[in-house]
Amino acid sequence: MEITSRELKTIPTTAELTFKDTLGTWKARWGIGRMTFNVDPGLYSLGKPDTDSPVLVSANYKMSFDSLRKELKGLNAWILVLDTKGINVWCAAGKGTFGTQELLNRIAIVQLEKFVAHKTVIVPQLGAPGISAHEVRKYSGFKVIYGPVKAKDLKQFIRLGMQATTEMRTVRSSLYDRLVLTPVELVGTFKISLMIFGVLFLLNLLGLGPFGVVDFYGYVGAVIVGCVITPILLPWIPGRAFAWKGWLLGFIWAIIVNVLNGWTAVPEHSILRALGYLLILPSISAFLAMNFTGSSTFTSFSGVLKEMKVAVPAIIISIVLGVVLILANTFIKL
Repeated sequence: MEITSRELKTIPTTAELTFKDTLGTWKARWGIGRMTFNVDPGLYSLGKPDTDSPVLVSANYKMSFDSLRKELKGLNAWILVLDTKGINVWCAAGKGTFGTQELLNRIAIVQLEKFVAHKTVIVPQLGAPGISAHEVRKYSGFKVIYGPVKAKDLKQFIRLGMQATTEMRTVRSSLYDRLVLTPVELVGTFKISLMIFGVLFLLNLLGLGPFGVVDFYGYVGAVIVGCVITPILLPWIPGRAFAWKGWLLGFIWAIIVNVLNGWTAVPEHSILRALGYLLILPSISAFLAMNFTGSSTFTSFSGVLKEMKVAVPAIIISIVLGVVLILANTFIKL
């Protein structure tokens, strides 16, 4: 049965992504306009959906919305977009914005029951932690079916009668999945890095330096280790904690920095400075690597809290001690 004109409001969309959509995704990957890259919550019509067409639930983060609709080419469907404050499905489920109450509210606001006869909504599997299926059924009458992990499997999932294969239920974090997250992390360190360089410049002016080229490339290298190399090598680095993985690679980088400067032959960069690097650089890498705990399948929410409780104080203490040693090197030559 085809739905004709109604007083109820829907928003038409297509499965085709424009150049503007692609450019917006690229910019968001680099942290440009990331917090405003969203769409209006509501009910979207893809193709020519009718009362028997499936209802797919998504977040109002535009990258999530675009990733969903582009995989539905040739399908007539409804897309119910929740107000997740511009956060993707997985993160919003953890924060509570992709949640039971918002789903109930959105079903009521768009009057979904007037568009479909089957009383079923398909929620992405990664959003399951935020949705209580029995409460949605109790208060709205709609049955929640958890769809596959990846949007590309949705058409097959629907063809199989809303049944997911083992492959569809398997959550993976491929090299590409990890790599595309690194640009926004690098950009996120930019402002902090400028502040750090400003402080080092002032210390030089006060005669507490010198902080020079070695400190610059040592710091930049530690950032790259934490934001890029650790995520890429994540499955192969020993240990489970992200902070540990970042620290381990950062420690190797600190040794390289010291060796490049002639240590252990005790050159102009003394033992105190070398020890300072061994304390500071791995800690920087550890802290930045820990940022990936919320965007990976390698940990859980409770695991993140446990790791941060131990790692953050250790990182702070290590950096403070390292800075003290490097500053002491100005007055004590060892």
